[in-house]
Amino acid sequence: MRHPEWFRDYARLEAEAVELRYFANQAVPGLCQTREYARAVFGSRQPFFDEETIEERVAERMTRQELMTRWPLPTVSAVVQETILRQPFGGPAVQRGQLEQLLRIGRLRHVEIQVMPTMSEEHAGMGGPFTLLTPKGKPQVAYLEVQHFSRLITDPEEVRVLAAKHGSIRGQALTPRESLRLLEKMLGDL
Repeated sequence: MRHPEWFRDYARLEAEAVELRYFANQAVPGLCQTREYARAVFGSRQPFFDEETIEERVAERMTRQELMTRWPLPTVSAVVQETILRQPFGGPAVQRGQLEQLLRIGRLRHVEIQVMPTMSEEHAGMGGPFTLLTPKGKPQVAYLEVQHFSRLITDPEEVRVLAAKHGSIRGQALTPRESLRLLEKMLGDL
């Protein structure tokens, strides 16, 4: 697979990851997405992708997800904004499949899924989504992608600030167990 040029440095580091930490307030993190959800993400992009590009990007994303099951398993922590989960992005069937996928992933022993509740009075993640990634034997880096602009952050102080912010976000979110219960309830309500 050939990733877009702006994503290649991150993809190389991600392939070596021993730890991944996400805060997502716009879409479910790519490594947690179903094929159908990823297709809806790429299909809604503007300016529009052609069908061939959409299918290539979906295939690349699905291939990247092999990271979640290869040995040694990386430690994964994802905090997802509740509003993302309640939005029927791609339609009700896609939403249902994505919630089921998050439940499956969240039950894996190396993964913790947490939901940032909509009604939270405190929220350290108002600055937007980010990823923290620790490649094997290398320092932690951060990655930002917003409005089709991306930035790989390697400056130790900038990474430290985002890591501290991620810790605060996790503390403000529901626990992993509470989050799984909420996902189950949301599925039952569909």
